[in-house]
Amino acid sequence: MTTVLLVDDDPLVRSALALMLGGERDIEVVGEAGDGHEGVRLARDLEPDVVLMDIRMPRLDGLEATRALHSRPNPPRVIVLTTFDADEHVVDALASGADGFLLKDTPPPQIVDAIRKVVDDEPMLSPSVTRTLIRRLRDEPDDTATAAAARAAGAEARLALLTDRERDVALAVGRGLSNAEIARDLYLSVPTVKAHVSRLFDKLQVTNRVQIAICVHDAGLS
Repeated sequence: MTTVLLVDDDPLVRSALALMLGGERDIEVVGEAGDGHEGVRLARDLEPDVVLMDIRMPRLDGLEATRALHSRPNPPRVIVLTTFDADEHVVDALASGADGFLLKDTPPPQIVDAIRKVVDDEPMLSPSVTRTLIRRLRDEPDDTATAAAARAAGAEARLALLTDRERDVALAVGRGLSNAEIARDLYLSVPTVKAHVSRLFDKLQVTNRVQIAICVHDAGLS
């Protein structure tokens, strides 16, 4: 059973999420909090597997609350669930340690799927958020032609270290596919895909799937 803590200052949003998740046999909502301070306290007391975290809240916002959670041993997985997809929110949430970033208009089945994926060590970003993040990182002020060429050369050099199969997996991650989708497309088992992704983290010197996607994008392969 996956336990979930809801942190949002809107009681209607919390009620809707609790009602939606209450219909899942493998998910249990163990608590609700109306601001970041209360969310951090309940996370300490209840030790949920996953926290669904809003960004804009009184007293302590979702980004600071996420940082606080990730400063502790064995932190829960955090999925930022917000109405805002501004570039700085995406970047700040991931930098704070969030394992996923979804918009509140994400269809309920995808929210449920995201919870299951982050528990399975598979960070979850909606496609629009992934595009936003890549655009933000590619359009920094110092993004001159020389800087872009240097990034491309570096990405190509890192990808050259991969085996053919690892490269296939990297390209699939770059397209935003899940482990199950990659396994289906490449005729592999899901555990084998997970093993390949773990090796990609080491070989490409990255810490999450979004960074793999950025590497693929910088190399001009997406």
